[in-house]
Amino acid sequence: MTILTRRTMLKGLAATPAIGAAGAVIGMPHIARAAEFELKYGNNLPLTHPLNIRAQEAADRIEKETKGRVTIKIFPNNQLGGDTDMLSQVRSGGLTFFTPSALVIATLVPVAAINAVGFAFSDYDQVWKAMDGGLGAHVREAISKVGLHAFEKMWDNGFRQMTTSGAPIESVANMNGLKIRVPVSPLSISMFKSLGSSPASLQFSEVYSSLQTRIVDAQENPLPIIQVAKLYEVQKSCALTNHIWDGYWFIANGRTWRGLPPDLQTIVSNAINDAGIAQRGDIKGLNQSVQADLASKGLAFNAPAPDSFRAKLREAGFYSEWKGRFGDEAWGLLEAAVGKLA
Repeated sequence: MTILTRRTMLKGLAATPAIGAAGAVIGMPHIARAAEFELKYGNNLPLTHPLNIRAQEAADRIEKETKGRVTIKIFPNNQLGGDTDMLSQVRSGGLTFFTPSALVIATLVPVAAINAVGFAFSDYDQVWKAMDGGLGAHVREAISKVGLHAFEKMWDNGFRQMTTSGAPIESVANMNGLKIRVPVSPLSISMFKSLGSSPASLQFSEVYSSLQTRIVDAQENPLPIIQVAKLYEVQKSCALTNHIWDGYWFIANGRTWRGLPPDLQTIVSNAINDAGIAQRGDIKGLNQSVQADLASKGLAFNAPAPDSFRAKLREAGFYSEWKGRFGDEAWGLLEAAVGKLA
């Protein structure tokens, strides 16, 4: 079932003719029928994030267009555990849908991390050319081989920026020895080690407390995540590095997905993919306004040039190493969208 809001409650009451002015039920009560397919979706973001707003719209559309045969209940904000927990649950079938970032699902499907190659994308035109095109199709095929179904449109997590509790990051020299939280991702660890820092892999649910207690001094995330997670409360400065673009793969348990009749699969796919496109627009709009909001809350911003970072990665052999690890086919599909990297 969908999440019950005050609006949906009022709509439901208004649609029931047997309710008097005092709210008493007159005649036989309405008995809600259980859905034929009751599905669960978990994620790690607050309800206020565009991902959850658009996911709820998709759930409402799916329930309406399937005439109640399919309902989706959303569990936001790590209610069902951290990313690793939910990835395990969606594989086992305990959870129907999950939206791991590419860096998270790459712990299971290594090639999924290819969109997170450091400083690969210069803008969103390159991102969607790759992920809606050949590279995205290549990754979806790899995801299918581990028993999961990935929907065609990735949802946007945004370009990642670096924040610190100490001195601002102005060039790659400031990365030397920096204790920075990164996702549980071999690619992220490799990149930040190549930049000279000391990365620590932590679940997203641990980020705020780890910064607060100085287990780490820095972190990297898109601006809307920094905002909704209130990381500005425990960080002083933000370097607009755009060092990684990351997105969410909307995935489903393969057995559950195959168990849906084809007509219902079409409805669910269309709703989720359309919601993903709308969410991309939301993130674009957020990125245009969130910096000013974060600055008003005391976060200082600077915009370092990417040249010193790219030079350091090339010098450390980062691009050559990951070309070999991802393979010539996947790397070729990436370079077809962004140009020569290694």
